[in-house]
Amino acid sequence: MCGRYQRRADKQRIAEAFHLGNAEGLAVDVPPNYNAAPGSMQPVIIWDEQFGMRTLSMMFWKFLPPYVTDPKRVGVDTILARGDKLLKSTMWRESFLKRRCLVPVDSFIEWQRPDEKTKLPWMFAMTDDELFALAGIWRLWYAPDGRSQIESFAIITTEPNELMVEKTGHDRMPAIIKRQDYERWLEPGNPSRPPIDLIRPFDSDEMKAWRVDRRLNNVRNNEPSLCEPIEEDPDQKPKGIEKSKRKAKSDENDQLTMF
Repeated sequence: MCGRYQRRADKQRIAEAFHLGNAEGLAVDVPPNYNAAPGSMQPVIIWDEQFGMRTLSMMFWKFLPPYVTDPKRVGVDTILARGDKLLKSTMWRESFLKRRCLVPVDSFIEWQRPDEKTKLPWMFAMTDDELFALAGIWRLWYAPDGRSQIESFAIITTEPNELMVEKTGHDRMPAIIKRQDYERWLEPGNPSRPPIDLIRPFDSDEMKAWRVDRRLNNVRNNEPSLCEPIEEDPDQKPKGIEKSKRKAKSDENDQLTMF
């Protein structure tokens, strides 16, 4: 899964990287976010059919199906959409066919789970450190009373690449859309031939990964230092090490006493 990502880029850098139209006129503030989490408002790139161009929109990261009456009580996990169910599920199908989006990120997080209680965050990014795009789908949700509406999105997942398996053992990873495929992904195209083939594992050779501090596990932490690599958490050493050292020292003292 992908439950957290980082976006160090501001609005101008996103506009340049994704060739957005009318970037200067976008009335949205897009400060960097070093710990973007589900349930927050995040910038995504969509195709504006009226003006025929790519544009930026702030959306709620949790896909809201039409039957939902309260955004805080969806009932199922809708932050991610499995790529192999996009055309089969009534929840995802219409949005995949008509409302695809790109989620701009600098890196994303997957967790290694050495045991049930431990979550070790690994950060994944491009080897060239360039901004890249996660595949997404979106829809407009209307409140039952008709007084409010929310644009919401989900990130699409696919099978993991070798790097993901090596570092975390995960069986899924977010689908990454290559730059040359942005146009095909965003624009309507032929509805009888949706771009399902773009949902595939990204090349491991073009990615890198590093361990980051477990402070990132807390959504309240949000600062640049969360992206810095670490070798090992001080308190993550095997519990038996210190005990073994104490026992070895005790045995050594006993032997000295005997002689």
